[in-house]
Amino acid sequence: MQEPIMFYSTNRRAEPVTFRDALLKGLAPDKGLYMPQRIPELAAEEIAGFSGQAYHEIALAICGKYLRGQIPAGELAALIKDAYDFPVPLEPVEGRQYVMRLDQGPTASFKDFAARLMGRLINYYLRLEKRKLLILTATSGDTGSAIANAFYGLDNIQVLVLFPEKEVTSRQRRQMTTLGRNVSIIAVDGKFDHCQTLVKEAFSDPELSQLPMSSANSINIGRLVPQTVYYFYAYSRLRQLPEEQAVFSVPSGNFGDMMGAVLAMRMGLPVKRLVIATNENDEFPKYMASGAYKTIEPSRNCISSAMNVGHPSNLARLIDLYGGRMDEKGSIGAAADMERLRREIFSVSVTDNETRHVIRSAYEQHGLLLEPHGAVGWAGLQKYLQAEPAPGQLCVSLETAHPAKFPEEIRAILGFDPPLPPSLEGLEAKAESFASMANDYPAFKEFLKSHYS
Repeated sequence: MQEPIMFYSTNRRAEPVTFRDALLKGLAPDKGLYMPQRIPELAAEEIAGFSGQAYHEIALAICGKYLRGQIPAGELAALIKDAYDFPVPLEPVEGRQYVMRLDQGPTASFKDFAARLMGRLINYYLRLEKRKLLILTATSGDTGSAIANAFYGLDNIQVLVLFPEKEVTSRQRRQMTTLGRNVSIIAVDGKFDHCQTLVKEAFSDPELSQLPMSSANSINIGRLVPQTVYYFYAYSRLRQLPEEQAVFSVPSGNFGDMMGAVLAMRMGLPVKRLVIATNENDEFPKYMASGAYKTIEPSRNCISSAMNVGHPSNLARLIDLYGGRMDEKGSIGAAADMERLRREIFSVSVTDNETRHVIRSAYEQHGLLLEPHGAVGWAGLQKYLQAEPAPGQLCVSLETAHPAKFPEEIRAILGFDPPLPPSLEGLEAKAESFASMANDYPAFKEFLKSHYS
């Protein structure tokens, strides 16, 4: 029997830990991100067998490899089945091009896939150990609502979410600020990167070590493992030949979704190429082209607001996986294998004008309704197919949020309001409650000490 998988820090200055410890810590004490020492591989026969399994069964097969020996199999199966009780539509568009709609969960965002299982896993450990935890999270749009909803009402967990005051839509904000109970929200006068930096500073501050804190951002490995699953799910439903490879196009901001795809590829998913599409925050496409990395400060404000990230945290994981080293500030200490990166990943930047054009053309030509993030992914896929034509190639582009979360943009481009899913109905009638704060770490630190000590 194989030993349980341990997790190391990308900064390599912290001791390896179990999945449980990586999940509850969030960030390694040396400010690095946890990565599995061994990425489990799936045999081709096991991947082929997914075609006859439900989503939660595929999730159990994949996540169970990372959690082997850490949670009894029956309890893990129950947690996973409870987490995934919503559909994952694969919408045909043209030829063998599909859109995977990850917007059918309780907060109409792909973040539900990670947040719901992560919440159940954390709650499992806390109940077992009879202790409490503060979940501290920065959001650029959808993470906050997914985490807040996943942890809402749990007596042993408090949630504090920071969001950039001027860079989320009204509906995204209201999904967080109308909950109350154990969920608190702070609007920060700044960018997502500022919110993320405040969170990271709090985790590494020795004066806050008495606070039992963890993160639910994609810096937490508990977010990434569940995000490998839907790539296997899509492939299992769309594959026609045993040896067929797929192209996945992933709209990317903080690169958590992208890392889920890369992990899936390393686990054995037959991927021909990953298309990583960013908005005008183009630090990664430029890095791929030149090999030189430079953060964007401040990040550029685009209509695909959840992707307004000038330095993706998960880039440190990607560089690590390709043999390099990057610290939490974006400084590269050892170069990654750029040849392999470019062979496996195709990255492009999509402007706001291109995003709006794609929303219009996708709807007019195919009846495909996309919101800004999904439109960036779809535009990235079309740019890839123009650069590397592949007739008959299986392609899957990710739609990461429901169009109804962005009614102003959809209305301006297409002239109508997208229909509301049940999860967004009635938000405007609910009372909001949130604090406001400058981008100031001492003030944030005092807030934590006064409210949670």
